[in-house]
Amino acid sequence: MNTSVRNTIRLLWGALRALLVLTVATGVLYPLAVTGIAQAAFHDKANGSKVRAEGREVGSRLIGQKWNIPGTDRPDPKWFQPRPSNSDYDPLATGSSQLGASDERLVKAVRKAREQVAAFNDVPAAKVPADAATGSASAVDPDISPAYADIQIPRVARANHLTQAQVTKLVHEHTEGRDAGFLGEPRVNVLELNLSLRHLAEH
Repeated sequence: MNTSVRNTIRLLWGALRALLVLTVATGVLYPLAVTGIAQAAFHDKANGSKVRAEGREVGSRLIGQKWNIPGTDRPDPKWFQPRPSNSDYDPLATGSSQLGASDERLVKAVRKAREQVAAFNDVPAAKVPADAATGSASAVDPDISPAYADIQIPRVARANHLTQAQVTKLVHEHTEGRDAGFLGEPRVNVLELNLSLRHLAEH
């Protein structure tokens, strides 16, 4: 076997060993280490921030879901309603409509949504905040603005036989401020708010 062939075999064997070592290190050991750290230090977040109530999974703090009358596609007046979305606790149904702000289809959809929200909550259309009539970019946003929660308080209070003061207090308790005091906007997680609402209404 001449020198050229031996050198080629040596190079190929070296490359193969490097491939095997890197495959084990980056494809097996590193993912296992990261997964182990995540499960140990951030177990809840690593598993999707799932929320359980009465012994069963009812949703995720990170994914929006619908609050309709059972068996229908009509929003249930007993619950705070989320932003418009095609998703119902489905992380695969992400993405916006991709329609531009001047697209007539989007304009009509937003106008219709604003009218529906206004009628459902018995408020003037001018008082309907933007997030009540527009979906988020991801389409699975679990939060609404405090302004949207506020216009829903009278309806929710009536439907659950509670006082507006009780429901207002609940909304304030579930309102999160800006991250680090300046990032993002104040928000209310609809799932957590509705779970607390159910507890209040049942007790």
